[in-house]
Amino acid sequence: MSQAFGYAAQSSTSPLAPFSFERREPREDDVVIRILYCGVCHSDIHQVRDEWGGSQYPMVPGHEIIGEVTAVGRNVTDFRVGEHVGVGCMVDSCQCCDACHDGLEQYCAEFPTMTYGAVDRHDGTATQGGYSNHIVVDRHFVLHVPEGADLPATAPILCAGITTWSPLRHFNVGEGHKVGVIGMGGLGHMGVKLAKALGAEVTLFTRSAKKAEEAFAQGADHVIVSTDEAQMQAAADRFDFLLDTVPVQHDLNPYLATLKYDGVHILVGLIEPIEPALHAANLVMKRRAVVGSLIGGIPETQELLDFCAEHDITCDIEMLDIRHINEGYERMIKGDVKYRFVIDMATLEQARQEELSRTE
Repeated sequence: MSQAFGYAAQSSTSPLAPFSFERREPREDDVVIRILYCGVCHSDIHQVRDEWGGSQYPMVPGHEIIGEVTAVGRNVTDFRVGEHVGVGCMVDSCQCCDACHDGLEQYCAEFPTMTYGAVDRHDGTATQGGYSNHIVVDRHFVLHVPEGADLPATAPILCAGITTWSPLRHFNVGEGHKVGVIGMGGLGHMGVKLAKALGAEVTLFTRSAKKAEEAFAQGADHVIVSTDEAQMQAAADRFDFLLDTVPVQHDLNPYLATLKYDGVHILVGLIEPIEPALHAANLVMKRRAVVGSLIGGIPETQELLDFCAEHDITCDIEMLDIRHINEGYERMIKGDVKYRFVIDMATLEQARQEELSRTE
């Protein structure tokens, strides 16, 4: 076992605070990673505050990890000490079901082992995430960071990026397609960038006309204010795909009306019941479909990292001192970040030194 230090929640109502814990000894297929940067995802807040149910404490969040390899197990030949690597939302899976064989580990028949808040399928210990100084991960779930990548701005690609990339690739979005992106947060702004880079004509749906300038800066071709009934009616039967990044309940019916026949409304943000109810006529009369998509598999994620490097795509970020993580959470809830916080782990070492001083 190795001693680790991070920030953890001790309950659903407690703030994140310094926390010492143990990481497992590396196995033959493991990679040991010194964490340099970790993105802050809204799902971290959901899980820390047990808003989805089933959270286990103490919990060290964080699943948008960029770091440097410090050691490898004896079976590891595809990673080297000193290499920059990434770890996303998963750290293991059964690796033997159909989904895993297809490189879609997020749909593992036995459910994947998540980076934090899960149970290690080998030793039964709790997994702890990237708000910490190092992590030990099976090599199959470690990603190569392209040479020269902007490391902090790459971190959120491992969740916000892959969550939007996976459905775009699954539906072969590209030249000639009209894509509407609903919502302009961490996922939405990446959806705009990626759909545009794939060759689609991209429209942002937003509730606020103030977001128009931001949307155009991200590469959107058009902006529709969804609260403007005339604009929504003018968009009827226009789109091939809608990428819906809104994480709370909202009315899908007005958006469905903007799809062409055989159009697809893709949910990537919502995991609650759909309310208000769908009007079936919106589906039946145009053979439209509502589908969902969950993060992405490891091959997809590596493909995305390489694509982003080739097209100079990064996430728009604000750097965060981990000592201000609780304030960061409150700002995220208010939508006061464009578009993703990334923790600089140099500040974690400063926090550790402060903690040592207090306990001496």
